[in-house]
Amino acid sequence: KLYQRKMNKAEILSFFTILRDDNPNPTTELIYSTPFELLVAVLLSAQATDKGVNKATVPMFKVANTPEAIAALGVDGIKSYIKTIGLFNTKAENLYKTCQILVEKFDSVIPENRADLESLPGVGRKTANVVVSNAFGVPALAVDTHVERVAKRLGMSRWKDSPLEVEKKLMRWTPKERWTDTHQQMIFFGRYHCKAQNPNCPECPVLDLCREGKKRMKSTHRS
Repeated sequence: KLYQRKMNKAEILSFFTILRDDNPNPTTELIYSTPFELLVAVLLSAQATDKGVNKATVPMFKVANTPEAIAALGVDGIKSYIKTIGLFNTKAENLYKTCQILVEKFDSVIPENRADLESLPGVGRKTANVVVSNAFGVPALAVDTHVERVAKRLGMSRWKDSPLEVEKKLMRWTPKERWTDTHQQMIFFGRYHCKAQNPNCPECPVLDLCREGKKRMKSTHRS
């Protein structure tokens, strides 16, 4: 990682075009039916798979899918539903406190702006971006681990860049109206092609644009 080839403008635009053609109507794999359910699912998704989150939230939402109802479960009640998810103890505490604040401060209405969302326990910029973009149609480009990895591996961002720096660079390269789709397309690409371990380089649709992928393929052929 000492040397990193930067993608040029033409390559970056080509990358986004390929992702758009490969996945023209991307959607989140999290199961939700209200902005609150989406907030809960994304809050629980850190260091967890969407499939794992869905297995926990679908049963919970059948019993409690409002801030009042989940707060009424208490921390231990929440834990009983989400104990299969990583960091469930901390997430249960944060979700309980978040539901209390939503009831007391926001009349159980999910805020539509990033600042108010980020004031909630366990809600960072990525979670807030996902909620405002998917629930309220506000243009936002959330950077999770998949998006960050893809941007850095291909050379759209530097290895040392923070998630916020990655977000700003990606937003410069994509039209505002495409920020939400770009986020989803990069997640899918990172989840199913450009994986952290054992990336699927032989079937990668953007291999020609990826220096690291080409090096990996050459080393595979030599071995």
